[in-house]
Amino acid sequence: MATKPARKPQAATVDFDVYVWEGKSDIVERVSACLGHLDIDVVRADGLEATTEKRAQSSTVAIISVSAIDQPNFTAPDWRSRHSMPVIWVTAEPRGVDPRVYPPDYENILALDFSCAELRTLLFRLVGDIRAGLAPTSRAEPLVATSVSMRQLLTEVEAFADCDASVLVHGETGVGKERIAQMLHEGHSRYGAGPFVAVNCGAIPDGLFESHFFGHAKGAFTGAQFTHKGYFEQATGGTLFLDEIGDLPLYQQVKLLRVLESSAVTRLGSSTDIAVDFRLVAATNRNLRDLVAQDLFRADLYYRLAVIELKVPNLEERGGDEKVAIFQRLLEDVVQEVSVTLPTWLISLVASTRYAGNVRELRNIAERVGIIRRQLGDWDRARIERVFAPLAQASGASRNPRDTAERERVISALDANGWRRQDTAQHLGISRKVLWEKMRKYQIAGAEAEPAGEVD
Repeated sequence: MATKPARKPQAATVDFDVYVWEGKSDIVERVSACLGHLDIDVVRADGLEATTEKRAQSSTVAIISVSAIDQPNFTAPDWRSRHSMPVIWVTAEPRGVDPRVYPPDYENILALDFSCAELRTLLFRLVGDIRAGLAPTSRAEPLVATSVSMRQLLTEVEAFADCDASVLVHGETGVGKERIAQMLHEGHSRYGAGPFVAVNCGAIPDGLFESHFFGHAKGAFTGAQFTHKGYFEQATGGTLFLDEIGDLPLYQQVKLLRVLESSAVTRLGSSTDIAVDFRLVAATNRNLRDLVAQDLFRADLYYRLAVIELKVPNLEERGGDEKVAIFQRLLEDVVQEVSVTLPTWLISLVASTRYAGNVRELRNIAERVGIIRRQLGDWDRARIERVFAPLAQASGASRNPRDTAERERVISALDANGWRRQDTAQHLGISRKVLWEKMRKYQIAGAEAEPAGEVD
């Protein structure tokens, strides 16, 4: 097909090119027609090799038909290891096929009969991610540990890091259990050199546990047009972190236990056992002993997980001084200043407030306060106090156990879905409006910011 001549990259602009590997699908002309009125280069790339140098020159997105994945280096893991441009995968079937049958590696998926609007929406989102990635990145979030409880925890983490035994990390929502798991991974002399695979057990769709964890062979089910390594295989040589392990249904617990006992998995659609070798770190905000007593969690699995047990203290246990220290470090990232001096009234407010969502909720508050400080140029006390007001009301209000449990359930769902409200609502099986109402009822930070047009 005829394409526009390539533009010379300019230092002050970011070019936007689309490379299309169509395989047996006739999609290049359709992509070109959808983007014809935009200043975008569309290149038929079958037979060409994409290079990282091309990505360095411009914002480049690959559109690959799954009919091309029989070619070498055209599966998602191979592509990520060789190239740095993001991929939109076009299925071999028209819409109507549940996209969840595709492994998580293939996260940007279009049906074969995609519309121009669908293509442009996905394309511009990926390009936005590229441009955001070209901006200077903020420093890694520090681990503040000035309290006695946190120093004791870090001493235990250091002591047990270089150990092959499974670890069970306890802690409330948002205390940083995954960060502790990463430290255990990084401190291991052997597994620390391998991958760290984090999985939220509460976010695995029903019916897809086997595909996600065990992987599948090509042709194992409708839409399985490629071989996929599950989480167990992906974590081989490293650490598998299972967050919210208490949310795993009993029938899935049996399958997890079998893998831990045999150190082998069998992909769906295959009869071949594949050896796996990883260190398991699990985390929960629930009391697994109580769940075992209620026959909601398998005792044999609990004993396999709880060889080493660690507890991450919540912010109340860490104390007001540590709250302020964490808040200040998070705030400095937002305002992009070093050693920000907080006013006395704000220090008192941060230290005295109870954060039900712990560090994650404190991060949200720090971001909002930081934006006020950065945009207005001063500490607008009235505005900042309004940010803290819902938390103060929640701290002073007494809730019955049912409301407390429901609030924790909503916060856990928000955590599992990156605080994206649409995804969280779908996860909970409720509408976005109902989610927003629950966030307001239970005084979950951010509920008052919901645009009126998005709650219908």
